[in-house]
Amino acid sequence: MLKRAIQNAGTGFLKFMQAFGSGVWGFRRFIRNFIFGLVAIAMLAWIFPQPWNSAMDAMHAKVGFRFPKVDVVDYRLGLDLKGGAHLVYEADMSSVAEVDRVDALSGVRDVIERRVNAFGVAEPIVQTNIADGHYRVLVDLPGVSDVAAAIAQIGETPVLAFRTPIESVNLDPTKEQQQQIDEAQAKEREAALAIMERARDGEDFATLAKDNSINSTKDAGGYVGFVTSDDEEFGGLVERIESDRLRTGVVNGLYESTSRIYVVDYMSREKRVEPEVSHILVCYSGASRCEQTRTKEEALAIINDVKSQANKNNFDELAAQYSDDAANASEGGSLGFITKGQMVQAFEDAAFGMRNGRISDVVETEFGYHLIYRTSSRSTNAYEIAVIEMPWTTLSDVLVIDPWISTELSGKHIKHASVAFDPQTNQPLVILDFNEDGAEIFATLTEDNVGKVIGIFLDGAPITTPVVQSAIYGGQATITGNFSLAEAKLLAQRLNAGALPVPIEVVSQQTIGPTLGAESLDMSVKAGVAGFALVALFLIAYYRLSGVFSVVALVVYVLINLALYKVFGVTMTLSGIAGFVFSLGIAVDANVLIFERLKEELGDGRDLPSAVKEAFRRAWPSIRDGNVTTLIGTTVLYALTTGSIRGFALTLTIGILVSLFTAMVVTRAMFKLVVNKKKLRKPLFFLGAKEGNE
Repeated sequence: MLKRAIQNAGTGFLKFMQAFGSGVWGFRRFIRNFIFGLVAIAMLAWIFPQPWNSAMDAMHAKVGFRFPKVDVVDYRLGLDLKGGAHLVYEADMSSVAEVDRVDALSGVRDVIERRVNAFGVAEPIVQTNIADGHYRVLVDLPGVSDVAAAIAQIGETPVLAFRTPIESVNLDPTKEQQQQIDEAQAKEREAALAIMERARDGEDFATLAKDNSINSTKDAGGYVGFVTSDDEEFGGLVERIESDRLRTGVVNGLYESTSRIYVVDYMSREKRVEPEVSHILVCYSGASRCEQTRTKEEALAIINDVKSQANKNNFDELAAQYSDDAANASEGGSLGFITKGQMVQAFEDAAFGMRNGRISDVVETEFGYHLIYRTSSRSTNAYEIAVIEMPWTTLSDVLVIDPWISTELSGKHIKHASVAFDPQTNQPLVILDFNEDGAEIFATLTEDNVGKVIGIFLDGAPITTPVVQSAIYGGQATITGNFSLAEAKLLAQRLNAGALPVPIEVVSQQTIGPTLGAESLDMSVKAGVAGFALVALFLIAYYRLSGVFSVVALVVYVLINLALYKVFGVTMTLSGIAGFVFSLGIAVDANVLIFERLKEELGDGRDLPSAVKEAFRRAWPSIRDGNVTTLIGTTVLYALTTGSIRGFALTLTIGILVSLFTAMVVTRAMFKLVVNKKKLRKPLFFLGAKEGNE
């Protein structure tokens, strides 16, 4: 009895474990199929978003619930399919050593690529070409039909250079050149004197200025405003007015500066007091040009605390510690002598309303909270003038010599460019932060040129020529010029996108119309569908049910490829489509290897389940080796080429990897569904099968 009970218990336990195992396996299979189903639905929704979104809207209208919608992402089409602009730029390598020209051209390519990406041009193709001594960059811009707009979008990236004056060049004119200058100046002086006489005879000075002046003030009737003795251009005129005690009115005689000649209308004189001030600025989030994140209340608390500590002995230290005006904080917040109209009104009122040696109460402006220290003041005369600038020939007009030599420092050493404002003139300027190499070169450059001029050139023209007061080790330089805010922002933006190592110019431009691209796309799609249909018919006709499995696997293969093209943003070109079609053939090859092996196994008398298992096992080494060999080739193509060849390599690589999945996973899964169905184990369905090996 005990033995029988033990046997019954054992039998029951085995049945329980079999049932449990079957249940666990069934549950695992359910989870696996559920995950595959979700992935398939997500993939189809990603490929065909419009039907999915429409279904979700209908579902929401009926039951009040829907799954998330899918963003509509179009396939990216290349220039040959979508149409667009084709530009050819040629780089001027005349100033670049021959051994460095390839690197310089690569730098140009990288810069242009960053710029078109920054401006939102869709999927640009930028590649270099060197032939017959010409260094060119080829740019394809799909979807852009207006070539002029494309060139404007790319823009001419500024060529930034740092140069020093040539010390040993002889700038003395030859006798012929001096004679040319003298003759030209004699005629120009005569013309200027004629205008002066007309003004002194009572003709309206403003009208004469508008008609004859070459100065930017001509539209304002030549009005310059008030000038003082330290004015760079008109300081000599002020000295003449004071020394000759000239009266107001049109000056009898021309004023000649170093390179210009003027007819002058001396309008009035006024006494001025110019305070010398320093300040501490504490700004807050929302204040003009403030990069701080503190609140207005926090800024007010800080400035009040600074006010409680400040005196004339420690103001410099407090400015260095607390001031947010980076342009002068390290210099004790010094703004130098200021004039009326130079600063914002609240600041000006406080500075001019104080006595020397006093520190102001907290002053609020659009920039934040200020503490102002008036250190001293000076009295000066200011003279109101209007001028007519007349043409004037100088040595530079006849002597064609570049007085500057290039240094190692250029735009390629810029890490970041940003817009700031001159605290004294409130004019926009651009601050350059150099990379590590640039900072080292700049430090050496300033060390070697203390007391000398370093010119900063933009597109070959000097925009500022500062005198180096001391070596600069901070890795930062400032570009000042007559910029508007928009111009300064654009310059900083372009420098950040990349300063070109060499100048470039457009030598060729053309458009490929969208009609031609659409025709190419239409023909490609038709050819692909026709080819797929023919392959499918052959596979089904020859391999029977296995061929049906192969066609289903190829459909899955196509869908996965289309989904991956959207996920990875692959740009489709004619060459890319060629790569896709080629990979489709490789996918068919993998299935053919499996089916041929299956035919042999069935022909040797194996039953269908073991024949399928053995066919996949024995076909795998050939499939693996063939695809790995092809992948090596596509990897080399992708790494060493650009443009259409790279697109071919990319789509082929994706296709090969997907084909391995569909052949070894999808096709195998379909075989597993039918191998145990005896009705399908017939020669009618499987090539090589015999009636006896079911």
